[in-house]
Amino acid sequence: MSSILGKDNLVLLQGDSITDAGRDKSNPKDMGSGYAAIIARKLTESEPALNLRFLNRGISGHRAVDLLNRWQPDCLDLKPDVVSIMIGINDTWRRYDCNDATTAESYRESYHSLLEQTSATGAKIVMVEPFVLPHPPDRIAWREDLDPKLEAVRALAQEFDALLIPLDGLMAEACTREPPEYWAADGVHPTPEGHELIADIWIKAVLSA
Repeated sequence: MSSILGKDNLVLLQGDSITDAGRDKSNPKDMGSGYAAIIARKLTESEPALNLRFLNRGISGHRAVDLLNRWQPDCLDLKPDVVSIMIGINDTWRRYDCNDATTAESYRESYHSLLEQTSATGAKIVMVEPFVLPHPPDRIAWREDLDPKLEAVRALAQEFDALLIPLDGLMAEACTREPPEYWAADGVHPTPEGHELIADIWIKAVLSA
């Protein structure tokens, strides 16, 4: 059994639109329609003895600093046992769509601060890499911005002894089986098949940790 998940644990999934996935924010228990909801459904079915509870607090458009600014009410006050974080693609995207760049160092500082606060509570941390797929072709240029941020994520996971899910590479590997647009029509937002893949990757990593 996973060393991360325990009986009666509250699992919080945090991030941007990929995690949000259209959740009803007027309903605190709504999980949206993406990978977070799939994780909750599959683990509830496969691990009933754990009696796990799940919350989704992803918010579309958010960057690491936005996550940090709402971390108290949207994480710490909820007292989760496991915190899963996928954040960073908007830190890259805003450079290209509105010339509002986030440096890799600023990204790292925001991420470091929220990890420091989370670690102090004793919660287990799962860090999911942000990713971009090469479709449409202009996304290829985003690697220049995203790759240093991925290096920061990997270093932070080691520093905080977090479970790192190397999603960027795993999504790229999936593109050897199906074209990028099969997994994410705009290279970022997963299709239903992409969400299913992310959920399966997350579950496998967490249950085998």
